[in-house]
Amino acid sequence: MLDIGVQTKNVIYDDCPEEGFALLASAGFSCADFSLNSYLNNTTIYNQGRSLTYAPAGHEHAFFSQSVPELERFFAPHKRGARAAGIMIHQMHMPYPVYVPRGDAKWNAYLWNEVAPKSLHVCHFLECPYIVIHGFKLARRLGAEEAEWERTQTFIDAIAPLAKELGITICMENLYESVGGRLVEGPCCDAKKAAERIDRVNEKYHAQVLGFCFDTGHANLVGIDFEKFMTTLDYRLKVFHVHDNDGIGDLHQIPFTFTRTRENMPSTDWEGFRRGLANIKFDKVLSFETAPVLAAFPDEMKEDVLRFIARIGRYLGEAVQ
Repeated sequence: MLDIGVQTKNVIYDDCPEEGFALLASAGFSCADFSLNSYLNNTTIYNQGRSLTYAPAGHEHAFFSQSVPELERFFAPHKRGARAAGIMIHQMHMPYPVYVPRGDAKWNAYLWNEVAPKSLHVCHFLECPYIVIHGFKLARRLGAEEAEWERTQTFIDAIAPLAKELGITICMENLYESVGGRLVEGPCCDAKKAAERIDRVNEKYHAQVLGFCFDTGHANLVGIDFEKFMTTLDYRLKVFHVHDNDGIGDLHQIPFTFTRTRENMPSTDWEGFRRGLANIKFDKVLSFETAPVLAAFPDEMKEDVLRFIARIGRYLGEAVQ
């Protein structure tokens, strides 16, 4: 049986992280996706990057302006709480984006030179083997997907030596973009290209510094064939963001929540997902990216909702025998 994980957002709180980790264990989870991106969210990154005033050391969102020892002291209670509950922090998400197109140069340098490496140090401190990044959404701006990848690879090359030193695998994620009011494929939506690029990077560094995070919600939005995509990536697929949507918006809801018809045919190809897991004999963690769900239910139902998500995880994981 595969281990099951879920985001820490809306469950783990800084004032008493041990309570949240204990709740995850009670609900049936053995792993967690640590929501590091909550400490510098994407809205803040975009707003600051396009601001005329740059002051990361002084503004209220300058969490990553702290030193590595300061960050470790801040997260020490989280580490103790996870250990006490028997929860492994299996993956986390680097704040994103790490580059704001046409943004403030100093802010982009701060994201690249401060936020990114310090995220890796936090990942290592929490004994987490995988960190997810977003590739740069620049294909339309630069005129070619290959040029977009070159920019993303430049960033990966900047952090790969540290990732290798710390024993961390960076995982690219399939994304979408909004163009003319429609959602279209974004970075990392070509599984064959992703597999070849991962292999080249890992050969370059003689280590597993790069892997893949398959996001089911993003894949559903742009019509990716789950089974084919997962089978093509094979062993390179290290972590998941499992969640559901209606095919229109990135809603991050519970799997099987949405249907295409009144006859309740799922809007997401969960059977294809199960076949993909079986094809690659996936043996790691099924992790849910469903934090928004917990904000929709009363606090009194939080454990019930988490138990339900964990049960879905066990069902999906049963495909791997």
